[in-house]
Amino acid sequence: MHPSRRTRGLTLIELLLFIAVVGIALAAMLRVFVTATAASADPIIRRQELAIAESLLREVQLMPFTWCDPDSPNFDDATSAAACNTVETIGPEAGETRYGPTYFDNVNDYNGFSMTGIRDLTNTAVSGLAGYSANVAVTAGALDSVTAGSGDALKITITVTGPDSSTVVLQGWRTRYAPQSPY
Repeated sequence: MHPSRRTRGLTLIELLLFIAVVGIALAAMLRVFVTATAASADPIIRRQELAIAESLLREVQLMPFTWCDPDSPNFDDATSAAACNTVETIGPEAGETRYGPTYFDNVNDYNGFSMTGIRDLTNTAVSGLAGYSANVAVTAGALDSVTAGSGDALKITITVTGPDSSTVVLQGWRTRYAPQSPY
């Protein structure tokens, strides 16, 4: 054997150190994958909450916002609440519901509405949404040059709670831009 020749390879300590470093790196990567996988379901719930809130907000905003209750005979002629036989107030009139037989007929009627398990307008449960709930609040508000005291703007707040108890709150506005029009 020649003394000038060196042996090639790793020592046992170098090999153990390499295995330890690679093991730590793999454990860290595995933890990232586990965290990402566990959190991947949350965006689905969040998106569903947002879709429910947007749908309900659109439904409420598309309702009439008139001085008089639309069931009142003079709702399309009134130029103020004083001219109404039945003034439209915040909250549903007796017997009105989202599902009928007497339906909500004004934005105000949705105040205080809530449902556990999402249902469509025919009161049919929407498949896969039994774990969600939604609440609606309608309040008089100020919007730009419209003062809260005028009653010409309503703030609509939709709160949706998912099966994991997370919530999405969505707000929108409805103004009385054509107070004598039912639409």
